[in-house]
Amino acid sequence: VGICGCGGVSHKSPEKVTEELIQSSVNGKEKKILDCYLETKNTEDSLKSEVDTLIKYYKSHNVKKLKIQDCDTLSENEKYTYVYITYNLVLDDDQEYPCIGTYMVGKKDKDYYILPPSQITDAMRNQAASDYARFMTTDTYKEYTKDYDTFIKNNPGYEDKISEKMK
Repeated sequence: VGICGCGGVSHKSPEKVTEELIQSSVNGKEKKILDCYLETKNTEDSLKSEVDTLIKYYKSHNVKKLKIQDCDTLSENEKYTYVYITYNLVLDDDQEYPCIGTYMVGKKDKDYYILPPSQITDAMRNQAASDYARFMTTDTYKEYTKDYDTFIKNNPGYEDKISEKMK
């Protein structure tokens, strides 16, 4: 999936900005990640910490390439859109590590952006938990789980190695 043309981030849809976040994180592009949050100045500490952790997480996998599988809306209301994304990290040894993520996406003027942690309320978290529980019954989630279980079975201790690298 080719994402982003001229150095900026696409804010055209909730799905597009979510894909951009993952691509930028895998590539270690801090400025682009912050752009996904519409944060360019005075970034709050909790978001800085999240961005640093994202970059470190993907770096710990030694990703050769990113393959986005699916990205779509789980729910939508007047305040935000709850989006899921499934993707594979192609590792140095060409194995594909299946990943899944969910993000709350807001809209400011005509631009969609990933909501930073400070803007996510308990009510939003509770709604997300319900939406995610429904998502877990879908074929998309079941396929991800099957692929993930297969990867872990074929690579025992992989999660522990990643955890060690994250310390």
